[in-house]
Amino acid sequence: MSMLHAKDIASFLDGQRDKETLRFITCGSVDDGKSTLIGRLLFESKSIFDDQLQALETDSRQYGTQGEKIDLALLVDGLQAEREQGITIDVAYRFFATDRRRYIVADTPGHEQYTRNMATGASTADLAVILIDARKGVLTQTRRHSRIVAMMGIRHVVLAVNKMDLVECDQSVYDAIVEDYLAFASGFGFTTVQAIPLSGLDGDNVLNHSARMPWYSGPSLMGYLDTVEVHESNGRDAFRLPVQWVNRPNLDFRGFCGRIAEGTVRPGDTLRVLPSGVSVEVKAILAGFDEVESACAGDSVTITLSEEVDVSRGDVLVAAAAPAEVADQFEARLLWMVEHPMSPGRQYLMKLACKEVTATITDIKYREDVNTGTHLAAKNLGLNEIATVNLSTSAPVVFEPYAVNRVLGGFILVDKLTFETVGAGMIDFALRRASNIHWQALELNRTVRAAQKHQSPRCIWFTGLSGSGKSTIANLLEKRLHAEGKHTYLLDGDNVRHGLNRDLGFTEADRVENIRRVAEVAKLMVDAGLIVLVSFISPFISERRMARDLFAPGEFIEVYVDTPIEECERRDVKGLYAKARAGALKNFTGIDSPYEAPEVPEVHLHAGQLSTPACVDVLVDTLG
Repeated sequence: MSMLHAKDIASFLDGQRDKETLRFITCGSVDDGKSTLIGRLLFESKSIFDDQLQALETDSRQYGTQGEKIDLALLVDGLQAEREQGITIDVAYRFFATDRRRYIVADTPGHEQYTRNMATGASTADLAVILIDARKGVLTQTRRHSRIVAMMGIRHVVLAVNKMDLVECDQSVYDAIVEDYLAFASGFGFTTVQAIPLSGLDGDNVLNHSARMPWYSGPSLMGYLDTVEVHESNGRDAFRLPVQWVNRPNLDFRGFCGRIAEGTVRPGDTLRVLPSGVSVEVKAILAGFDEVESACAGDSVTITLSEEVDVSRGDVLVAAAAPAEVADQFEARLLWMVEHPMSPGRQYLMKLACKEVTATITDIKYREDVNTGTHLAAKNLGLNEIATVNLSTSAPVVFEPYAVNRVLGGFILVDKLTFETVGAGMIDFALRRASNIHWQALELNRTVRAAQKHQSPRCIWFTGLSGSGKSTIANLLEKRLHAEGKHTYLLDGDNVRHGLNRDLGFTEADRVENIRRVAEVAKLMVDAGLIVLVSFISPFISERRMARDLFAPGEFIEVYVDTPIEECERRDVKGLYAKARAGALKNFTGIDSPYEAPEVPEVHLHAGQLSTPACVDVLVDTLG
């Protein structure tokens, strides 16, 4: 019996291994019944063990919302907060199988504040089940989720009109919802949209057709999932492998590990290493510890090469005859995922495949209205807003359009200070300027220019509240340096706003752009061999860090002019603080707009305690 039992298990596992896997998500608005529907699918497919069922019965009595019935939603909503509130907060993944397929289903939250979690679930899905409460019809969150589904490249949709039992299975209600949704989604490029009326709670049209809806002749949900073809060929099979790790266990072995994003590879194939462009031949392919004759998309492998070439994490091995593109400026679609708005010009950490670079949104081309898709002008992006933007990276990256390759076309943006994921994007194409503009090598460099002036060029960056004394100290320091024969230039915040930055206001987005422009000007002046003094409030750490990153080590000196706000107000000859406290002056730093003090400045001047000449003496000593 034990031998027979072992053979049965082996046979079962072999059968499961040969099945195709379909990944899908459930999404839609709040309380549309997503978790209940998944629970019904697990229950009907007999994917619940006896002990799970017993625990579910117990949990239903404590947390359930279905009276004496078992609350199937609790199979998915496992977090304590989810059970207490009766909502889905995080993405929950569940696995089940039928005779035809294996399934990985992601239950995603419907609440607007958790849209980022929904986008996470959609990023790896092949199909989306979009639920609509038959009583409520198409809602704003339904439209938002549908737009994100299309943005994430999902081309197959099941429109599940749920809770039909609560509208007495009325066909006219169902037909009106389907017509409304199809009109809205007509421009999304979905390959298939299959509408199904159902009741996740009672199981109508989930596994079998419902006797309560004889007017519906289409497939059941499970029948459709078992038969729909979602893995379409995009006509491209060129090899792509983002290098995740360089494996060097000893001096005799050097392999490049990663998961194949596209195509097939065999020993002897000629590959190209991007972005360097070096061509090399495949020596061997290892799956685990075993050599294999070939590997294809989805396989995790280690590749050894016939020659010693420079390959690092983040590089991409591609078919030499059909290489991917390399660029540092793109047009992309972006979903903003946090409450703090996105401002063009601010630097973020960009992760694309295994590559990490600094990225900046240089321009918001337009924002999309979530309901109509209308293109709207925007200076920044708020929570859950979608826009088409121009993006610039600090170094060239290997990419393909997201419509062609999700792995090399999809990226996330991460806040460089908090390491919070703030945005998800999909590259459409490289901007022509990325290939048409090249750095011109010049005969003279900063070293030669500085030597002519007999000085070390630097950027001395003064930051502090309005009225702290920045400009007064910077002005006196420049006079001292000039008297010593130094070549200097002073960039003052108010003066620059009369010319270069006269088009900018005082919103956060404008402040970011203000500092970006000034930092670039200061960089050019340092390159000319000058000692540049920059006196700007520059209230945000991220922008001062961006400015610092433009300069070589030792060239950027941050001077924090630390003056108590009470003293700043006492000195306020312009009356700006009084106006701000009266509400007549908006976005004033220190009152209704934050000032983020430097964490480790090169020079910390307690200007409320030292005289201006004493502050300058400290700076002169620091500069040597």
